[in-house]
Amino acid sequence: MHLDSFIVSALIVLLATSIAVTLFRKLGLGSVLGLLVAGIAVGPHSPGFQATTHVEDVRHFTELGVVLLLFVIGLEMRPSRLWAMRREVLGLGSLQIIVSGLIIGWYFSMYLSGWQVALLVGFTFALSSTAFVLQMLQERGEIASSCGRTAFSILLMQDMAIVPLLAIVPILSQSDMAAVDVSIWRQAGLIVGMLALLVGLGRYVIPGALNFLARASNKEGFLLTVMLSVLLAAWLSHLAGASMALGAFVMGMLLSDSRYRLQIQASIEPFKGLLLALFFVAVGMSIDVQSLARSPSTFIQHTVAILAIKIAVLFALALLFGYARTIAIRIAMLLPQGGEFGFVIFASARALNIIDDSVFVYAIGVISITMLFTPLLDNLGKHIADKMGEGESTGHQPGLPEDLTAPRVLIGGYGRVGHSVAMLLKTSGVPFVAVDSDAARVTQGAQDGLPVFYGDIGDPHVLSSARIDRVELVVLTIDDPDIAVHAVSHIRAVYTSVPIIARARDLQACGQLMEAGATHAYPEAMEASLRLGGLAMELLNIPQDNVDLLMRGVRSDNYQLVSSDEDQSRPK
Repeated sequence: MHLDSFIVSALIVLLATSIAVTLFRKLGLGSVLGLLVAGIAVGPHSPGFQATTHVEDVRHFTELGVVLLLFVIGLEMRPSRLWAMRREVLGLGSLQIIVSGLIIGWYFSMYLSGWQVALLVGFTFALSSTAFVLQMLQERGEIASSCGRTAFSILLMQDMAIVPLLAIVPILSQSDMAAVDVSIWRQAGLIVGMLALLVGLGRYVIPGALNFLARASNKEGFLLTVMLSVLLAAWLSHLAGASMALGAFVMGMLLSDSRYRLQIQASIEPFKGLLLALFFVAVGMSIDVQSLARSPSTFIQHTVAILAIKIAVLFALALLFGYARTIAIRIAMLLPQGGEFGFVIFASARALNIIDDSVFVYAIGVISITMLFTPLLDNLGKHIADKMGEGESTGHQPGLPEDLTAPRVLIGGYGRVGHSVAMLLKTSGVPFVAVDSDAARVTQGAQDGLPVFYGDIGDPHVLSSARIDRVELVVLTIDDPDIAVHAVSHIRAVYTSVPIIARARDLQACGQLMEAGATHAYPEAMEASLRLGGLAMELLNIPQDNVDLLMRGVRSDNYQLVSSDEDQSRPK
């Protein structure tokens, strides 16, 4: 592709997505639906401006966004939490695939020749869109809710089911059962070997490399190593016959206990957001509206049948597993769409002549259209749940693990002052998280048994990873005044209501922090002087009330009483 045509295509996509996302978010339908519609508008099947005709190539490249999304989810999913979710992953997730796959397969057996092909189509349509659903849940802040955790459990099992489904595709084109048996055992061996290699990399090699780069303050090397670990895990998983996203999820889960987790997530977020947005645009481009319009009744019939079967199965199984009706409704209306891995399975089946071109076009159309309607179905599910008048707590909640205790305080810096604040909060039983860009201090925090993570407190993505949207207070204790002012400015611009207490070296730094938006800023030298003076007056038997009154007056008057002429001449 020439440079000029590439730039024109990029401009068309950016213009369409900007307008669509803004409009759809304004209507309360979410950005994902806007991206899909933008993709339809600029796709090769559109009568208007066409960004590109190489939709499949674009979709393959942007699937890296799905890989990065699963890596980030893995970072938040410790192995112990995954083990606690085994009932939902292995039980509810497996039953959903089996029951939905069998019923949808039976339905398509009436339209396709051969029950084996019908079963492959049925089990493929039983899968849902991991990227679509998780992105919606993250946008709405529901990823940690009961509905969000249950949906994630089902999606995780579906991702693992990709392995046998991809193995079945070539089997359907073979007649030699001995070769089939060899293929299955070889596939199993590759999967075990891949997992063992990922454990070695994720537990020892990658953490060691990140620790070395963090101590050397090599931010570029840190970022490149993180990206290398994700792509390497995805590639190894792909070689073993599994989905790339599953390998990335395993690598993220292995790094979830690392003290560098927040900075790892912050490094990945910008790339994840861009590639994932382009992935949804590419899915929209795949919808051939003209081909589907040639036989609209058949297409609508198949789409409605798949949605109805999956909704009914999900709702019934959720009730069987003890969920309240409201959550069962939400889960059922959130997961009825086709999944992005269906593109891969159907493409493989077409390449081996298991399905013909007409079936492939319909299958891709059903997956894309069901994705398009997911935000609307989810809104309908929430409306129905509200009408039922039940809260999430009214029914039995299966044993899903709760999120780690949300921190009430975010501490920026784990030096001398940050350590003191952290120990006081720990002693008082107040949950907190501390962030420091010095790897040695992060190591010290680990030795102290405190939640201290590596990261740049001035990086917006680090702040987001540290759940600043949930904290009740931010305490900045860092020495660097420029970083402190930058952090305060960003926090105040995005999170307007959270109180910020900042440490300052002197009155000048104190004034800069207050101008940037700090709620309180305390000049360290002045406070030490006041404490020393107050102690002197106490030893001279001056009444404590008089001392306290004097101290409050000095602080309320911006330390004017104790400031030198040089201090008073500095800007406040």
